[in-house]
This record gives sequence, C-alpha cells and structure tokens, in this order.
Amino acid sequence: MRTFLLFLLAVFLYSQSYSQDKTIKLSESFSDLFQDDEIMNIALSYSNKDIKKDTNDSTFVYTHLKFENDDFKWDSLEVRLRKRGNFRLKNCYYTPIKVKIKKKESKETPFEGHKNLKLVMPCLIQRDMNDNIIKEYLAYKFYEIVSPYHFKTKLVRLDFEEIKGKSIKTHDIKGFLIEDDKHVAERIGGKVMENKTHPLNHMPLESVRNSFFQFMIGNTDYSSAYHHNTKLIFLDGQIIPVPYDFDMAGMVNTSYATVSQIMDEKLNIDDVRQRMYRGFQRDPNIFDEVRMEFLVKKPEIMNELQKCESLFENDKEYIATVDYIEEFFDILINDKKFKKDIVDMARNEK
Repeated sequence: MRTFLLFLLAVFLYSQSYSQDKTIKLSESFSDLFQDDEIMNIALSYSNKDIKKDTNDSTFVYTHLKFENDDFKWDSLEVRLRKRGNFRLKNCYYTPIKVKIKKKESKETPFEGHKNLKLVMPCLIQRDMNDNIIKEYLAYKFYEIVSPYHFKTKLVRLDFEEIKGKSIKTHDIKGFLIEDDKHVAERIGGKVMENKTHPLNHMPLESVRNSFFQFMIGNTDYSSAYHHNTKLIFLDGQIIPVPYDFDMAGMVNTSYATVSQIMDEKLNIDDVRQRMYRGFQRDPNIFDEVRMEFLVKKPEIMNELQKCESLFENDKEYIATVDYIEEFFDILINDKKFKKDIVDMARNEK
C-alpha cells in the first residue's frame, strides 16, 4: 500500500510539471477542416466497380464532393478519387479512397489547404460497421492526446450514391477524413522520410509512446521499420514515427481482423483482442516516463471516449471499448503486470 501511495503521489507531481514536456514545441496552424470535432455531412456519387478497376495510381474517377457548411447549406467541389490500401481493397465492399482536390476548387471552403485527403469508410455491410468506424476514429483521437505528432481526422456522415449501371444504390454510413502525410509534416515543420531505418534509430520518447499506444489499442499490425501503417517524419535531426490504419486493432475488433504475421510467421497470440507489446528495449527511465504520461492522461483519454458514446449504435460495443482501455490502465498501475506484459516483452535489436 505504501508503494502504491508513493506511486500515486509521483503521478500527481508529474501531472503538475507536465507542461514542461521535453518534446519539441509545435506552433501548429490547423486548417478549417480540423478546427473542431463536429461531424461533417458529406455526399459522394461514384461507381465502386470503376474505383476497384486494376489500374495504376494515376487513374482517377472524377466526381463532386458535396458538403454541408456552417450555415447548414450544401456546397460542392470537384474532386478526383482513386483506390488505396491493400487488404481493405481486396476484402471490403466499401473501397478506401484517396481524395485529390485542386487548389482553385478548395479555395474558400473547409478543404482549403488540402491537396490530398484519405477517406476511411466501413469495410463490410454489416450490423456493427459504423461502430467499427467510431472505434478506429477514437484510436486517432487517442494518439492526438498521446503525442504531438499525429494525423488529424474529421468524422463525417456520408451519403454515398453507388452507381450500379443504370441504377443507384444509396448508403448512409459513417466515415472519417485523414490529412495527408505531407500535410502532417508541413504542419509540424518536418519532412516525410521514405528511407527505411531501424526503430532504435527513431526518437526514443516518440518511439516508446507509439509502442505503448499500439499496446493500448491492441494493435500488432504495424512496423515502423518497414513503414507498414506508419509514416516517418524527419524533424530537427530526429526521426519520428506517426501511426495510422488501426482497423486490425483489438479495440476496434472488426469481423475480418486477423492476428498479424511477421516474416510469414504468426504472432504468438490467439486473437486480435490479446495484447502483445511489440516495442523495442530502451532506457528503463523512458519506459517509466511514458508509463507516467499515460497514467496522467488517462482522464483525458477516457473523456474522449465518453464524448463519442452517443455515436455508438450498439451500447455493448461502447461498453466493450471502455473495458478494453481500462484493462490497459490496470496493467500500467500494477508493477508486476507492467513488468511482465511490457518491459519483459520488449524486443531486442531483431
């Protein structure tokens, strides 16, 4: 009990001095699109068949993106769409797409300043498809709390008119927009890095933050070494990992999620809800520092989750998400669990 009380005292003292964060201070200027967390109503009309055609990355489908502005009036701009992704493209009904916008089209709209955006939609037409979107969106919002280096997102209600020959099938779905990686780099004053580099060469504090976050949401489907679901930003001589795509995470728990394979070898877990720490060994002091950060930020993380409660269509999905995140903090607060599930599981240089 004495150790526990001392630990809580340390958490409190750390929270009081947390404003003196050691990370690089950012003077971020967000576009209008990401200024608030209000859900944006948008509409698109295109053929899924045309989007999925086996073409190169320079082939786009032309259409108009309609959006509701602050005055509750509808406006539109011409956009070009193309498919993106690998697994979702092959296995999903709704194809993930990249939205390309000309500068003159976006002028004096919420999309001004954005040449490229990603649109994340549900994968399959099934009961929990919209709840899966909310959970993946929450993962991005959690990382905003965890790290100053993150992708900004915008939740949308999408009226999708799917053109099927001479007929149109309508879909009312939730989704979210993600800023382009080059926009992230520009926003924080860095550059996107294309070269592969071992995670131990990445900024230590950000590398461990990323690993703790992936463990929190139960995600093993990433590799910062091979740029799998991770972008690297070069900033002031430091290499910073910025994660994305969390549909395979245990917190999201999609019906199509499978346990990750590393070099064709399946990880030693039975299903995606099982957590497995995939970070590398670091200075123990960094582990302790990041552990403290997460504990201090728990109220903010849980509050972000609570703010989205009304967006869930199935109450059980919301409760399961709360329980899943609470389990992570149960590990952090318990010295034995923390050592066993995180510290001792940290990988060596391989």
